[in-house]
Amino acid sequence: MSFSDFAFEIFEKSISNYHIKDDVYQELVNPFADKDISHLLYHKNWIDTVQWHYEDIIRDPKIEPVAALELKRKIDASNQERTDMVEYLDSYFLDKYKSVVPSANATINTESPAWAIDRLSILALKIYHMKEEAARKDASDAHRAKCQEKLNVLLEQRVDLSTAIDQLLNDIESGSKYMKVYKQMKMYNDEELNPVLYQKKS
Repeated sequence: MSFSDFAFEIFEKSISNYHIKDDVYQELVNPFADKDISHLLYHKNWIDTVQWHYEDIIRDPKIEPVAALELKRKIDASNQERTDMVEYLDSYFLDKYKSVVPSANATINTESPAWAIDRLSILALKIYHMKEEAARKDASDAHRAKCQEKLNVLLEQRVDLSTAIDQLLNDIESGSKYMKVYKQMKMYNDEELNPVLYQKKS
């Protein structure tokens, strides 16, 4: 099984397990062992799944301002956790391929493997929810048909993205590409870099 198919299966498991309760406040119960890459992939997608539903809730036009602000804080924290998980994933790949000597003409990719896998995780969520819409019994035929068209595009996108991820990993393993990871260094979460935060301290 390719790595992309392996990851997608875990993403589907995470999404399915989340929707048993369909509650953003439910506890994360990771079925995989701590040191296993499966554990990291499951945790990564769970964060994405919870945030997907945060984004749904905050768009409720009747949400109270205080509740909206609290939820915005949760989304900010989730975004930071998502970034951290991507960096953990890239650390896994850096360690996995640390003994590979890149060829003299090796090139770098526009994004690291983990950021491409991050896109695959989000795509798994889009596919899951578009399937729901395409099968909604209380929706019109036109709505279901339109959503089915969108689902077909998402499924095609999955093939293309999966192929690209597996090719990138093969290229890194063979030495024709090399990894170089940059930390995100988000400034707005840092009390030393966000002027709104550090001016409050002075």
